[in-house]
Amino acid sequence: MTPTTPFPAERLEDSNVRVLLLENIHPNGVEFLRGKGFQVETRDSALSENELIEAIAGVHLLGIRSTTYITEKVLDAAPDLIAIGAFCIGTNQIDLAATTSRGIAVFNAPYSNTRSVVELAIAEIISLARRLHEKSTDMHAGIWNKSAAGSHEVRGRTLGIVGYGNIGSQLSVIAEALGFKVVFFDIDDKLALGNAQRCSTIEELLQISDVVTLHVDGRPGNAGLFGADEMSQMKPRAMFLNLSRGIAVDTAALREHLESGHISGAAIDVFPVEPKRQGDPFESDLRGLKNVILTPHVGGSTEEAQQDIGRFVASKLRAYASFGSTSLSVNMPEINLPSDSSKHRLALVHRNAPGVLATINGLLGEHGVNIEAQSLSTRGDIGYVLTDVAAEVGTEVLQELAALPESVRLRQLS
Repeated sequence: MTPTTPFPAERLEDSNVRVLLLENIHPNGVEFLRGKGFQVETRDSALSENELIEAIAGVHLLGIRSTTYITEKVLDAAPDLIAIGAFCIGTNQIDLAATTSRGIAVFNAPYSNTRSVVELAIAEIISLARRLHEKSTDMHAGIWNKSAAGSHEVRGRTLGIVGYGNIGSQLSVIAEALGFKVVFFDIDDKLALGNAQRCSTIEELLQISDVVTLHVDGRPGNAGLFGADEMSQMKPRAMFLNLSRGIAVDTAALREHLESGHISGAAIDVFPVEPKRQGDPFESDLRGLKNVILTPHVGGSTEEAQQDIGRFVASKLRAYASFGSTSLSVNMPEINLPSDSSKHRLALVHRNAPGVLATINGLLGEHGVNIEAQSLSTRGDIGYVLTDVAAEVGTEVLQELAALPESVRLRQLS
């Protein structure tokens, strides 16, 4: 764990909190943070590593979506940064080990856009089965092709879900209501919902599924998860969807199987490399194929989902900055003491070592600081303690706490 300079001893007032929100965060989140007195700067696009290094100086709270990457170099340029909000589900774009070692809390929105992704998956499955996208293209070209050839109902088909988390499990329930037989595969032991059946291997799922849909996370082990070998094991004329992570699929191999007809159609919402800005050129092996639906990473991009995500993540950033709450943090030990304007609060991120709490309390006692409430939580190598005291703590005490060998980051809160 890399030592970092503790947060300055003086209290950071809300009016001095600088926030940088990238990638067109929903106005709900922007307005919420501004309403709390924070200084908020917004940008519509993602930033490259070098651009972010230039922009992040003096920033306390950073908000991103899925296209901005938070590397150790970026964090080295952000000594004032105390928290990052991922206004999306995944956090694989953030170096979590580096943020944790610096005492920087990370928050995301693991549930807010689940329904939006599920609805898009259902819509695309039906569209592929009925060849709606092809019919629409023909009609726009002036071609009247009224034919049932190649058009099917989804009722009675088998849907294979790879990844049975929040999205996969909700998709399972809705698909079953439409008449699908649902099977799933997950590396973790997940409880099947409804009549869904668990497959012991991904190979088993591929061999029996008429539709295969990926709903996996961005962990490194999922890179290249679905390649030529997996595609060759799918049922002939099956359909394929990926609304999860672009790195999971070999798009060149997918094109070959689509062109050969082994896979009858595909719907792809995520890509190994995606444009950073609106209007930037998009390149993919899958462009130009008539039997493919391509969407620009919009699985969670509904007004309802983005409103919920904007407010949810913004509220987590504010609660951490103002009160020290780490409720639902991705990387920090979880503590959520109630806010109390009559108390002063010390928030100390520290290395998880025996005797740290006794040392902290002994130091406070030596200076006559009376503890009125306290909560400690640990997570791996990191510990986090919130201490409420009746009066503001002097600079000398703060400096001694910050100088403890185990201290990573210290803040004084109202």
